Amino acid sequence: MSISVEAPLAAGSLDIVGDVHGELAALHALLQHLGYDHDGQHRDGRHLVFVGDLCDRGPDSPGVIELVQRLCLTGQAQCVLGNHELSVLRGAAKPGNGWYFADNHDHAAGRFQDCRTASPDQRRQFPQFLAGLPLTLSRDDLRVVHAAWHPASLLALAADAGSQPLTDIYREYGRHAEQWAQESALKHAAGNEYRLWHAQLDDEHASVPLLQAIGRMDEHFQMSNPVRVLTSGVEQLASRTFYASGKWRMVERVAWWGDYQEPTPVIFGHYWRWSNHEVPPSHSRGEPDLFAGLAANRWLGPRANAFCVDFSVGVRYRERPLAPGARHLGRLAAVRWPERELVFDDGERLPYNG
Repeated sequence: MSISVEAPLAAGSLDIVGDVHGELAALHALLQHLGYDHDGQHRDGRHLVFVGDLCDRGPDSPGVIELVQRLCLTGQAQCVLGNHELSVLRGAAKPGNGWYFADNHDHAAGRFQDCRTASPDQRRQFPQFLAGLPLTLSRDDLRVVHAAWHPASLLALAADAGSQPLTDIYREYGRHAEQWAQESALKHAAGNEYRLWHAQLDDEHASVPLLQAIGRMDEHFQMSNPVRVLTSGVEQLASRTFYASGKWRMVERVAWWGDYQEPTPVIFGHYWRWSNHEVPPSHSRGEPDLFAGLAANRWLGPRANAFCVDFSVGVRYRERPLAPGARHLGRLAAVRWPERELVFDDGERLPYNG
């Protein structure tokens, strides 16, 4: 299936749902609070939009994908591709996505034991659905993307639209980046750093310094691949190392919305926003909080027309064993459009704050 870079966003009133990460119960609760029935119908004719990262870490990724797939096929919803769906399409085993693989690397490692595993039929069916998801959705008054609205990346991919599958385009950009690395002095320097530190790079309890050459290499591989930029964001060499998704990181995310000057509002996910900034270290990815000091319903950027709707429901796999039955700090949320009201899965509502 060929790549779809920009697809038309549905007309009318919308509810844009943040990263779900396999939290099916939270999604059902949120849809109920938003006024949707079991079939995804809304009494006022509203439509759902998902910002991607439907899966991984949570207890029922197959159930979430099945539900969103059904809603999309019946015309009740749309969804853009997130970096976690991209990993599934690429067959890339990552911490938290063992549910998709027949050998379930998470269960083999003693992780995510309570997460439902996909059936053989689902492993055959899901890639076809996920491969058809666009990278962005847009209309005159609104844009939706998973991680970053990045004009240079959109322009680079425009020539590839309709020509080949997304995974092939992703790999082609990766090959170009690898060729650049082979011809660069950075490759040799990064190789030396790997040889010195390879045993510690995936050890959460190790003390790993900022490895400049590895960081510069990671930055190049990220920023030279437009598929990666749209689905996992703008990144730069980190100011300090942090441990996330199974390894020590040398690059950090950039708050690209601080430079977003275009008049059309954009809603996105991906960035682990918190509704309560008093978050314990056990809950954090370890990187700087890009929303520190900002109210949960605060819109972002110089024109106050960008909004991150990922409120870290994906951290619940850590919360459950730490405080069984406690109110979750990681929450699922949706933005109502055009009202710009923020609605959480426990029913809390926050008005527009621009």
